[in-house]
Amino acid sequence: MNNSLLAKRNGSLFPENPSAAVQHIIERMDRAEKEKREPFDELDDRDVIHYFLYRDTNLNEAAQRSKRTIHEYELELDQFVQNMLKFAPEIGIDIEEIVEGSLFKSLRPRHIRRYQEWLAAKSPYVQKNGAYSAAALARKTVVLKSFLKFLYKYRYIREALHESLVSATVRKEDRPNRDLGPNEVIQLLDYFETSGNPIVFSLIHVLTGTGLRNDELCRLKVSDVRFDSILGGYYLHVIGKGNKEREIPLKEKVMNSIIRYRKARFLPAQFPNGSEEPLFPNSKHKPYRPSYLSTFLANAIEKAPIYSIQAREKRITPHVFRHSFAIISYLNGVDVYDIMRALGHEQIETTMIYLQKIMSREQHAIHKWKDDALGKYI
Repeated sequence: MNNSLLAKRNGSLFPENPSAAVQHIIERMDRAEKEKREPFDELDDRDVIHYFLYRDTNLNEAAQRSKRTIHEYELELDQFVQNMLKFAPEIGIDIEEIVEGSLFKSLRPRHIRRYQEWLAAKSPYVQKNGAYSAAALARKTVVLKSFLKFLYKYRYIREALHESLVSATVRKEDRPNRDLGPNEVIQLLDYFETSGNPIVFSLIHVLTGTGLRNDELCRLKVSDVRFDSILGGYYLHVIGKGNKEREIPLKEKVMNSIIRYRKARFLPAQFPNGSEEPLFPNSKHKPYRPSYLSTFLANAIEKAPIYSIQAREKRITPHVFRHSFAIISYLNGVDVYDIMRALGHEQIETTMIYLQKIMSREQHAIHKWKDDALGKYI
């Protein structure tokens, strides 16, 4: 299938200047409204993608989509478009005529259904790596459904294509086991400390002691370590999902690990400091990319000669230590709502996902048995 409107320009489906692109789109939408035409009358497929991704969604700038969310949407929509153009025959995209030069206007419900089936079972990724995780399929479905619903709402397409998508539910049993309790974290810290690896030691220590997201840690600057003039000590100023700010107090030994990390990179380690340099730079003194840090840390941990670590089916990534923070907090009697706030969750249900396994084991009926419930055999 050939679609000149979606052909990549300058190697990307997306504009170099999103704000300028959206402003130009709004001008054309205003003209269409003034002339009593449909709002998207002058727009093509690329335009509607840009407007969907980069338009303002809230007057409060802090409540806008975060750069991370926009990037995730870019990746999913780019994959959808490229798959449709490159693998149309395999998917079964039997379009007889391109409507108004538009891929999206030419699609029918059967094409969306076939695409979803192909993506889950026959796409190149699946052929090479095995099935997508339930969470990955759910994310892809949510993004695509949101986009197609948007196109239908603005009458760019005439059929409710989003209704053809089957929900991809993530069941409890589909969620990867990310539980890593204090004993295993201590074993990892002991190993990397005694083996002389201050970089990995410090990363694990800081992630566990703060509950930071992987991308939050990667974005931290030296100036984000701030002194608490009221309570004493230091804290991190963090910009999380949805550009929401939170402050994370730093235990003394966690603060020491930040200093240890920077000294290991031969960098200044005096705080507070107004420097805008990355707090945790890579070996080239540049910010880590979240995907690289995840792989780097997982590879290092995989080599640790610790039986319980070696026996795990899933690799231990930075996100696992966020779960460890929640679990250790819970085991120390911290209220679930306080854990929710510390992690930057908006809903308690998300926090409960982190704690469901430990709470389920803790509340098991066996713990209510008396010492003599089975005589000498209990």
